[in-house]
Amino acid sequence: MTYQVLARKWRPQNFSSLVGQEPIVTALRNALQEGRIAQAYLFSGIRGVGKTTAARVLAKALNCERGPAADPCNECTSCVEITRGSDLDVIEVDAATYSKVEQVRDLTESLKYGPARDRYKVVVLDEIHRLSRQAFDALLKIVEEPPPHLVFIFATTEIDAVPATILSRCQEFNFRRVPSPVLAAHLRAICESEGIRASDAALRLIARAGEGSVRDSVALLDQLATFGSSAIADEDAVRLLGGLDTALFHTLLAGVLAGDPQVVGAAVRRVEEEGWDPRHVYGQFLAFCRDALHLAMGGSPAQVDLPGEEAEALAGLARASGYENLLRLMNLLLASEMVVRRSESGALAVEIAWLRAAELPKLTRIEELLAGGAGASPESASPARPAPAATAPRNAPAPAPRPGAAAPPQRPQPAEARPAPAAAPKAEAPVPAPSRPRDPVTAFKEEAGKRKQNLGGLVEAAEDIHYENGCVTILFPGGDTYSRGRLEANRAILEEAAGVVWGTGTRVAIMESRNAPPAAPSEEKRAAGDPGIEKNSAVQAVLEIFKGSQI
Repeated sequence: MTYQVLARKWRPQNFSSLVGQEPIVTALRNALQEGRIAQAYLFSGIRGVGKTTAARVLAKALNCERGPAADPCNECTSCVEITRGSDLDVIEVDAATYSKVEQVRDLTESLKYGPARDRYKVVVLDEIHRLSRQAFDALLKIVEEPPPHLVFIFATTEIDAVPATILSRCQEFNFRRVPSPVLAAHLRAICESEGIRASDAALRLIARAGEGSVRDSVALLDQLATFGSSAIADEDAVRLLGGLDTALFHTLLAGVLAGDPQVVGAAVRRVEEEGWDPRHVYGQFLAFCRDALHLAMGGSPAQVDLPGEEAEALAGLARASGYENLLRLMNLLLASEMVVRRSESGALAVEIAWLRAAELPKLTRIEELLAGGAGASPESASPARPAPAATAPRNAPAPAPRPGAAAPPQRPQPAEARPAPAAAPKAEAPVPAPSRPRDPVTAFKEEAGKRKQNLGGLVEAAEDIHYENGCVTILFPGGDTYSRGRLEANRAILEEAAGVVWGTGTRVAIMESRNAPPAAPSEEKRAAGDPGIEKNSAVQAVLEIFKGSQI
């Protein structure tokens, strides 16, 4: 008897055997049991997930002698002939070779006649997206209003290429990718039945290499079982599935995380010497970094599709590197993936992407810059130390005091400038001069500039700013409507800045100087005997009456 490959031998013959498509199985079974048979079904999904298989099982369930039933018996004449592909009432058509409008018209003419023996005439049209536009148009009428004995089942891997006029006439079922754990369990069942020896790690590698396709995964299992004489070693699975050495990936990842470009150069030379496809290597390294990211997040090495020792080594490297660093690395590598795929010089594109990734450890995190720069004051960012005194000529005359001001304290000379007495135990420390409080108006200007840079410039350009009785008055020359309008638009920010300097609730008045009352004299002007005080006292008394309304 000729050998039958595992993908055909283990092809599901009923709904219970479909792998990873439980929602679709439930919907089709309920439709069969309740007699809700649609005139057309559309099965979409990637290759090898069970679209054509589900179409055949549905055809058998519709025409089974014991049905329509939730599962075909696979024993009656109709089920056996449909399984062999010899039933006259179940027509399987490959749209890739049956795409012309004349062929579709001939098919629709033949479908007007009833079934020869079965309950339904079923048309399985595979890869329907390959039909021409005219062929789709020829199908529209019969798909919308078919004879009562006719059921269409369409299958496609490119649902976007199917016209909306066809989609609206069908019940659509999207076959999803089968998860790797489900695929690994299915492969374990096949191994136990066929007498194939394989570890769980090897089966997980096969399931991941199948990328969600049941047929691809079973075909890879068949290939590896043939290579190892019904025994699949972990090393053989790693070498044959990817043709890559995971130790190279471990060394490369450690070098990239350490910022060592020499390791990157050696890895690229190894890829070129072995004749590996650089794009394939780049994709496998992305998957390797993803495993490291999951391990850094606290995942178990047993969940990684690698042999035990390599998984433990990767877990140690990932946890030592940190989740944040691996996340940044994955983001950079993923951003370069499309460039690597489209580049004509694949090895060069891969090398540049890895070298860029190796520069990440040399960069400074923005959080550190904010913490040590703008986020912290100079006093807190550096150790406290006395500020150096300003150097001045030793014999320079002291500045003359202002009239009415107290004489400043005499600053002692440095110890080396005058001879210290022999009996003195130590020189006296210089007494620091008292710091003068900052002008409130200057502080107000700085606070406004902190909140909005251009607002600080407008406040600086004001003719005068003075504070009196809980109100800050900002004066502009007559006719400067632009500056006044901009400040009016930002009155809330100005009042917030004024509240920091003079207290919460401080109001802001913005006006032209020709309409504003003169400001009250400051204490310094009063102490200095400013003659303008007496001159304007009468005017001030008159304008005091209108002060409330002017503000």
